[in-house]
Amino acid sequence: MEYEWKPDEQGLQQILQLLKESQSPDTTIQRTVQQKLEQLNQYPDFNNYLIFVLTKLKSEDEPTRSLSGLILKNNVKAHFQNFPNGVTDFIKSECLNNIGDSSPLIRATVGILITTIASKGELQNWPDLLPKLCSLLDSEDYNTCEGAFGALQKICEDSAEILDSDVLDRPLNIMIPKFLQFFKHSSPKIRSHAVACVNQFIISRTQALMLHIDSFIENLFALAGDEEPEVRKNVCRALVMLLEVRMDRLLPHMHNIVEYMLLRTQDQDENVALEACEFWLTLAEQPICKDVLVRHLPKLIPVLVNGMKYSDIDIILLKGDVEEDETIPDSEQDIRPRFHRSRTVAQQHDEDGIEEEDDDDDEIDDDDTISDWNLRKCSAAALDVLANVYRDELLPHILPLLKELLFHPEWVVKESGILVLGAIAEGCMQGMIPYLPELIPHLIQCLSDKKALVRSITCWTLSRYAHWVVSQPPDTYLKPLMTELLKRILDSNKRVQEAACSAFATLEEEACTELVPYLAYILDTLVFAFSKYQHKNLLILYDAIGTLADSVGHHLNKPEYIQMLMPPLIQKWNMLKDEDKDLFPLLECLSSVATALQSGFLPYCEPVYQRCVNLVQKTLAQAMLNNAQPDQYEAPDKDFMIVALDLLSGLAEGLGGNIEQLVARSNILTLMYQCMQDKMPEVRQSSFALLGDLTKACFQHVKPCIADFMPILGTNLNPEFISVCNNATWAIGEISIQMGIEMQPYIPMVLHQLVEIINRPNTPKTLLENTAITIGRLGYVCPQEVAPMLQQFIRPWCTSLRNIRDNEEKDSAFRGICTMISVNPSGVIQDFIFFCDAVASWINPKDDLRDMFCKILHGFKNQVGDENWRRFSDQFPPPLKERLAAFYGV
Repeated sequence: MEYEWKPDEQGLQQILQLLKESQSPDTTIQRTVQQKLEQLNQYPDFNNYLIFVLTKLKSEDEPTRSLSGLILKNNVKAHFQNFPNGVTDFIKSECLNNIGDSSPLIRATVGILITTIASKGELQNWPDLLPKLCSLLDSEDYNTCEGAFGALQKICEDSAEILDSDVLDRPLNIMIPKFLQFFKHSSPKIRSHAVACVNQFIISRTQALMLHIDSFIENLFALAGDEEPEVRKNVCRALVMLLEVRMDRLLPHMHNIVEYMLLRTQDQDENVALEACEFWLTLAEQPICKDVLVRHLPKLIPVLVNGMKYSDIDIILLKGDVEEDETIPDSEQDIRPRFHRSRTVAQQHDEDGIEEEDDDDDEIDDDDTISDWNLRKCSAAALDVLANVYRDELLPHILPLLKELLFHPEWVVKESGILVLGAIAEGCMQGMIPYLPELIPHLIQCLSDKKALVRSITCWTLSRYAHWVVSQPPDTYLKPLMTELLKRILDSNKRVQEAACSAFATLEEEACTELVPYLAYILDTLVFAFSKYQHKNLLILYDAIGTLADSVGHHLNKPEYIQMLMPPLIQKWNMLKDEDKDLFPLLECLSSVATALQSGFLPYCEPVYQRCVNLVQKTLAQAMLNNAQPDQYEAPDKDFMIVALDLLSGLAEGLGGNIEQLVARSNILTLMYQCMQDKMPEVRQSSFALLGDLTKACFQHVKPCIADFMPILGTNLNPEFISVCNNATWAIGEISIQMGIEMQPYIPMVLHQLVEIINRPNTPKTLLENTAITIGRLGYVCPQEVAPMLQQFIRPWCTSLRNIRDNEEKDSAFRGICTMISVNPSGVIQDFIFFCDAVASWINPKDDLRDMFCKILHGFKNQVGDENWRRFSDQFPPPLKERLAAFYGV
């Protein structure tokens, strides 16, 4: 029997009244409305009223009816499983009967409601939904067809996975051919829905679509010149995804597709142009890119370069005509959330200090107020990746354009030229070198351009060439660049301040101790910026100060520098409340400063130490409450605890033994014991780093806890969590050095995992190095326990340590290996050449370590005899042979 329901007139009026009030701008009224709506949820037929207003009450205005539907949608999200059956059925039938409402707003609202019900697991419990919507597509009535398609598009977006599973008996086998028929429909809106629906199934390589892939591509080509921008946008989007998924099917048409995408990248509609521009980004990641695009570069490069100009809209949004805004406070939503990078312990290397990890500071990101992806950013990113594909072969297409742009009288054009120069910096660096002696001074001049947007992009571009600047004599470019950048840090425009601070941080990383002669001047500027900056840029300033401390290290430890730097930092520190997220960057900054200043930080350490311990304690307490009663207490933000643990590590590293009294007077070890067992990997990671640093600084306080800590360290040697595993491994090595022979009972808890990790394929370099050092250190203090395993790890052990610098950690690890070889010489026989190579990696070992090497090398040589040794050493590469002969006489 059909469910018959009629509203009660008084109830209906009450709900309409609420709907009207909820459109009021007054927040207090809105809050009471929220509470009343929550109360009404207790009545089983409240939702009937809502659907009634949406679908039947045509006398009401559309915004009110739509709002009623959206409130119903939220109820479906929150309480659908509690709806009585009758109510559910009534809502479903009303939705299907009104999907063709004459109002686009009501149709869209009904569509949203349908997909919300469907995604609540109801596709299974609403078997007639998809067949019904598909049959409505054939309706003569445009509104019905459009409404049904709108709903189907939302369902395809929200429930793509389940549509392609056996749960529903594979409806896509019918739906996809059906959608393809509508690519040729007379209405642009319907064509656009049809392409958008099919597009949902490209990336997942859905079987039903792959069966019809040729007809899909053919239909796309037919829509190439569609007059509706939304259709063109969906065609471009489809081709970009097909590039990743079905390159084989596009290859035969590649020439035409590239020509088409060139046109679309210049589309009058910026949304279409942006979708098309993604094509170049995606293509650049494909191995065939180089061959496919090479003949199109003369056309493509000018198009991308042209797309890198600010549009008129951009300039309005960026307030490009506002030159001075330094006194205007920031609005809070401008400030993006920051992500704290927890401490990871890593080794120093001999190479040029060119980092392997990608620095994320380099991203093309110069106008974050519209940090939405736009054509300018996409074009710049595409040029950046293409520069990395073609390297210097790109320059003949770029240099003629650059000449014109960089010296152009119009600032917008000149600005885009500077962005181009920055975008190609990474890929075309070698080929650019001959031009840099002329370009860098020109850019340094542009730093004082009268347009703020020119000054800010110039900061970024110069930072992309910082590596080269630093490689030249300092007076030539470094000094003038630094002088001008420091002026920009004090610019009267906030965007310029921000760009200059970020660029300066990059310069600091490249220049390191080259900056020492200018420290007074640099600190002067950075400290002055403290008094000048609004909220958002202060956060970037902390980073620039922290990076400075990392870069110049102990050179910062001079009374006059400390006097300049510490008072403003401590003043901010005292102003901020414990709940304030601005503590994160400040704590990170202080951690770098404490490590650099070492004993110079002593006068400041006590309040800083205390507060960090409090932050950890508060967070743990809040987490316990939340675990016990999640509905009463909200979960804490554990970042407070992570950053505090990291600053404690910085203090321990900087102050060394001076931290002993602070540790003695606090319960930090109890807190660490809890942190080491936290569910969140980053908390464990930071607590193991702190454990290692405290072990080095004041082992007498750590030692009583070792029996509790070691089993936890053993269970965290799980390479699934790389950084946790890395820091746990490092801490075990530090503990073993302090424990000596007393480490013996704990070896079985950790040795097997460590040997397994060092033999795993694809283990990151840092983890391999730390694992090798810890195995060596365990063997140093307990050779009898570790030496029997020698054969199982000697080879990867040698290869992972040959590239790290001579230091204390390497020293103790090699002493361990030598001791183990003397206990178990047969364990090294098969891999002796690797041991020789590792020994040769030492530049100057301490005398007694050199004697140990000598003894082992000569012992081996005497054991095998001269003839065999000659044959063996003939396999050595010449440099290895020469070094061993020169240093060890073998």
